[in-house]
Amino acid sequence: MELITTHINADFDALASMIAASKLYPDAVMAFSGAQEKSIRDFLLHSAAYALDVRKLSRIDLEQVTRLILVDIRQAGRIGKLSKLCSRGDVDIHVYDHHPPSSDDVRGSLEVIEPSGSTTAIMCRLLQERGLSVSPDEATIMMLGIYEDTGNLTFTSTTGADFRAAAFLLAQGANLNVVADMVIKELNADQVLLLNQLIENSYLKRFHGIEVMFASASASAYIDDFAVLVHKLKNMSRVNALFALANMDDRIYIVGRSRIKEINAGEILGAFGGGGHATAASATVHDMTLIQIEQELHQMLEHSIVPAARACDIMSSPVKTIAPDSDLQEASRMLTRYNINVLPVVDDKERLVGLISRQIIERAKHHGLKLQPVSAYMSTEPAAVRPATPLARIQRHIINENQRFLPVVDQRRRIVGAITRTDLMRALHLDDPGESDSHEPDPGQARTRIMAGMLEERLPDDVLSLLKRVGSAADEMACNAYAVGGFVRDLYLRGINLDIDIVIEGDGVAFARALAAQHGYGVKVYKKFGTAVVTVDGSMKIDVASARLEYYEKPAALPTVEWSSIKLDLYRRDFTINTLAVRLNRRHFGQLIDFFGARRDIKEKQIRVLHNLSFVEDPSRIFRAIRFEKRFNFQLSKLTRSLIENAVKADFLLNLSGKRIFSELQLLLKEERVRTLMKRLNDFDLLKYIHPAVCYNPSVNRLMKSIESVLAWYDLLYLDNHCEKWFVYFLGLIDRLSAEEAEQLLRRCDIKRAYSVSIMTAKTGGMQVLLDLANKKNLQNADIYRILHQIPHDVSLYLMAKSGRTSTKKAFSVYFTQLQHARVHLTGNDLKQLGIEPGRSYRHILDRLRDAVLNGQVSGRSDELRFVRRNFLKDREQ
Repeated sequence: MELITTHINADFDALASMIAASKLYPDAVMAFSGAQEKSIRDFLLHSAAYALDVRKLSRIDLEQVTRLILVDIRQAGRIGKLSKLCSRGDVDIHVYDHHPPSSDDVRGSLEVIEPSGSTTAIMCRLLQERGLSVSPDEATIMMLGIYEDTGNLTFTSTTGADFRAAAFLLAQGANLNVVADMVIKELNADQVLLLNQLIENSYLKRFHGIEVMFASASASAYIDDFAVLVHKLKNMSRVNALFALANMDDRIYIVGRSRIKEINAGEILGAFGGGGHATAASATVHDMTLIQIEQELHQMLEHSIVPAARACDIMSSPVKTIAPDSDLQEASRMLTRYNINVLPVVDDKERLVGLISRQIIERAKHHGLKLQPVSAYMSTEPAAVRPATPLARIQRHIINENQRFLPVVDQRRRIVGAITRTDLMRALHLDDPGESDSHEPDPGQARTRIMAGMLEERLPDDVLSLLKRVGSAADEMACNAYAVGGFVRDLYLRGINLDIDIVIEGDGVAFARALAAQHGYGVKVYKKFGTAVVTVDGSMKIDVASARLEYYEKPAALPTVEWSSIKLDLYRRDFTINTLAVRLNRRHFGQLIDFFGARRDIKEKQIRVLHNLSFVEDPSRIFRAIRFEKRFNFQLSKLTRSLIENAVKADFLLNLSGKRIFSELQLLLKEERVRTLMKRLNDFDLLKYIHPAVCYNPSVNRLMKSIESVLAWYDLLYLDNHCEKWFVYFLGLIDRLSAEEAEQLLRRCDIKRAYSVSIMTAKTGGMQVLLDLANKKNLQNADIYRILHQIPHDVSLYLMAKSGRTSTKKAFSVYFTQLQHARVHLTGNDLKQLGIEPGRSYRHILDRLRDAVLNGQVSGRSDELRFVRRNFLKDREQ
């Protein structure tokens, strides 16, 4: 049996979603998991025209349920006794919901979770995609679901999907007169009295500059539609956030409404066991008083609301500056090196005295003034703000007064940061309307998103706790901490990558030492690189570094590194998808930062460089672009492909050391789709940089495919012997190289000695091994062992794949599965006790004994003793 249900206290969105689900699952039955809201009860009681086949739960044998379809809910705690079905392994669960995630979420084999204003909108889209229609009566109920959950399509949680669903239902014959009668209700006397209490007991309280209204009321018995009364109060008072409490029927009902992103009603009331959305939520509490709940709400809002932005919150820091007596040519070099457009000019006491822009410098150079001092042409007395300056005043300077670069100074006018138009637009959540005179790389709008819920949902508890401790330590040291790199990228892609990189805006090494001292962690500092590794509980590690920027003196040179801000640190990374960062400070925990369109490129499955000189400055990024392209099943953007082709055409990769190229190749060979990756390298003519003789033709592809099969077979053996798969693939890739060419490769790539020995073994003796195995008549196990036991393990797997003879492959298989760990029990001491004089004969005797063991002629210690006595002591015994 298939069962469709929804949450306890079902509303019209729940009922509408159940009706839509019955269209998608025509053999399923519908049943409420518990009570319904009064509006639903009245509708089902008095609207006989809307006959719905909704069964009573008490009449359903839950043991017969094989599939549970949940709509408008995914919390096990809100579906009553049906939650037992969620823990039964034989029940298939499908989920359709629009609510944000929670710790109590049910996981299903099918999950359709979308952030629309109503679940009904999601269901309407699915009906349209499958070409299913609904009757006018059904369309009317479904329209009620959308109108109720979106406040007649006026709540800020309303999305385009809700409007499209409403249009679809109107076309299906939804009766708007019935909808209007249901959503526009006259209040009864009890409701008017309750609303009047709410008005009289309402008050405003400010949290970090944001006003929130609180209201409370009491009634001896339960009064329906409390949420409707709160909605009316919100519209009357025109507040941005409201929490209303009603003591009715021995319990407290809480309803929260919010119009602003700073207050998430769903998260706040989730702490009281309720739920909902950022804009609308509710909860029911049994064991607290009105006063206790109000006090708890005050504390939660105090800690959860992010204060209104100030200059110090949105500025870039540190800021590159120049002295007044520096010449314009030096200023031009700095602008180019750091990819910025404005330089503050500071005197010998670090006080701000002016600004010099790229436009002014270029014009001066055009007139032959490049050696003139900066002071001669700088803008003097620029407007500046203090760290505590509010956002409104910053906005007046940048927008009204058209100052595109705004220095932030302390009381002595020493520069501590800078605010660009990009910074302001990000703080205001607007698009930057034009080209930026930025002191940073031009990233456009830096978009943010709170993903604390995703962190809590996807990360192990110990990792989540560690990140929170990092954020707390950063607060104590008055610096900003960010998780960056592949950890954040893979988290956003819903993968797991616990290689955690932390960037600190400040002294990363000092931070790592302080964090380790505070919690008793281990720490190792790498002074040369200005980084540190913190070890937690002897196993988990995090890499800590200061926010840095890089510039390159010449193509393919190693970068020069300087301290910087998180924005400039992210700008030095290779591709946009690797530029996401998550802020860890307590007040901003889980804030996802995206300066360079990473989320857009992830959505569009694009690998895109950050700037057009990326492959000139570091050609090794070409290999990483191909690696990420195939790992994530993305595509190189058109510009990125073109830049790779240009870099190869200009031979920039010749500037890379062989060691760096081999390191990148090694990472490629460790990926899952090795053959596809090698073909991609060949497409871009990149294999020649490994060695001119390396290619990827059909013959090499066949060998690599054979290696793939051999390694898959070897994995299934579950042997203790470690196999470095990447190295086996590497042997296949260089299969066509002669021994002399292989030696050239070893020298160029500075390959480790152990690998070098294996490579030369394959080149100088590999073919002979295959010939010996193929040509020896009556090949016995002892022969196989003698041929293979001194061949490195990875080389043997490569040779097995290279062999085209079934009998030879079988010999390798016998060696790996039966022979490689065969051992003789007797030792030289045993031979001595038998009376055999020590000497060279021992080796001969033990080799003969080993051959007998391998060939199955001898088994066990007793057999071995008899074998030795029979073959080597016979004359003596006689």
